[in-house]
Amino acid sequence: MQTYKNKTQQASQTISQQGPTWAAMNPESVVRMQLQNRFNTGLDIAKYTAKIMREDMASYDKDPANYTQSLGCWHGFIGQQKMIAIKKHFGTTRSRYLYLSGWMVAAMRSEFGPLPDQSMHEKTSVPALIEELYTFLKQADARELQHLFKEMDEARDAGDQVREHAAQQKIDQFETHVVPIIADIDAGFGNEEATYLLAKKMIEAGACCIQIENQVSDAKQCGHQDGKVTVPHEDFLAKINAVRYAFLELGVDDGVIVARTDSLGAGLTQKIPVSQTAGDLAEQYTAFIDGEEVTSLEQMQSGDMAIKLGERLIKPTRLANGLVRFKPNTGEDRVVLDCITSLQNGADLLWIETEKPHIGQIAAIVNRIREVVPNAKLVYNNSPSFNWTLNFRQQVFDAWLAEGKDVSQYQREKLMSQDYDGSVLAEEADERIRCFQKDAAAQAGIFHHLITLPTYHTAALSTDNLAKDYFGELGMLGYVREVQRKEIRQGLACVKHQDMSGSNIGDDHKEYFSGEQALKASGKDNTMNQFAV
Repeated sequence: MQTYKNKTQQASQTISQQGPTWAAMNPESVVRMQLQNRFNTGLDIAKYTAKIMREDMASYDKDPANYTQSLGCWHGFIGQQKMIAIKKHFGTTRSRYLYLSGWMVAAMRSEFGPLPDQSMHEKTSVPALIEELYTFLKQADARELQHLFKEMDEARDAGDQVREHAAQQKIDQFETHVVPIIADIDAGFGNEEATYLLAKKMIEAGACCIQIENQVSDAKQCGHQDGKVTVPHEDFLAKINAVRYAFLELGVDDGVIVARTDSLGAGLTQKIPVSQTAGDLAEQYTAFIDGEEVTSLEQMQSGDMAIKLGERLIKPTRLANGLVRFKPNTGEDRVVLDCITSLQNGADLLWIETEKPHIGQIAAIVNRIREVVPNAKLVYNNSPSFNWTLNFRQQVFDAWLAEGKDVSQYQREKLMSQDYDGSVLAEEADERIRCFQKDAAAQAGIFHHLITLPTYHTAALSTDNLAKDYFGELGMLGYVREVQRKEIRQGLACVKHQDMSGSNIGDDHKEYFSGEQALKASGKDNTMNQFAV
């Protein structure tokens, strides 16, 4: 590892070789700017974070207690504040990622305005958000390093060599805020070529991990809504191949692909694939199609079609729009086939979209997959679309009922009521929620837990509370007591918003460029000096 001192010596040699024309260049200033901009391109970030993610996957395979987590972020500032908070509270960003949700891009970043999660937003907004997130994370690095440089300068000016050396060690051991992003490419925004082109843009912006789903691209729905339509395996594998080619073309050889299946909640297909050989993927997919057995042409009407399934002919069940229905109660079997096929053809991780957060259900599916692919592991959506309180209270209710416990004081369908908040059942449900990620990692093969839309909801909740107080009786106290005072007490860096936005970094640059002539903003009259944080 190169130290601050070594890098300064190298910069000094480079400058001195140019003679007097570079005399204004300060080696330490050069090194500081280099350290504050460690990653020159998005590809540098993708290569760096891919290695981290691969190491984390290997660590999980050894011990499922080493699972990873992320929160979905819809703006660079939100992602930045999340990682600053993680470093502050836990001392390291390791095993914590960012998630880029297609739902939030559609709802909050489209030029069309708020849109449903149906791939109607501009696909260019996805790589744009990846680039924005990393721009803010790099700025978090620059800000924290600027504080360390100031700490070292103050120690040097005071002649305190011990404190100066300690500051320099902090600089040498600095951990970046740049972490892996799991980025949602939806169903690929078109055919496999469109998927490849978009994947390239996402990787160039910094994505080391791309999540793609097996829905029909032009009929894509949110995973927690009805009307989902899946594609045949060959079509999905072509898009997985497209993403892998994009990674390899750009030199990110260990890029990560998450194959998401929506088959558990999808009862329709748009296309019946053509089987080439007995038992191939097309035949396995077609075997799930619902239909009426045909024994006579008199059963057929104009426009009807029939397909051969084994020794039988069936007339597929079709909707008025031409979509073909799967047999009922085949969702789990289709999920298992989707997952095994994806892992056997280039995917690294799985995403199974379920209708509830139930460890037993997830584990039952994963165990079937692991019979064929022993190291199969999941990225799992701890979705805000689930009513976590009601789900887990009902799970406890059902478990107690099965155990013969008395549940007469509870009404299962009304367990969301505040009347139950202090009950023993509610407390056990909350404990299960608290342990859900740890338990699911151990029991259900979940390597990565994420919440897709948390910052969407926190922004709405905090804004609602502020509006209620500020425009109500509390007036300015609503902001001061509930926002600013808490920022100060909790040590939020953002309370000094000028510093957070880069003002002090800019002052340093002015001094590098202009010397004593620099007009700086951080003088004694800067009102940010009122904050001790």
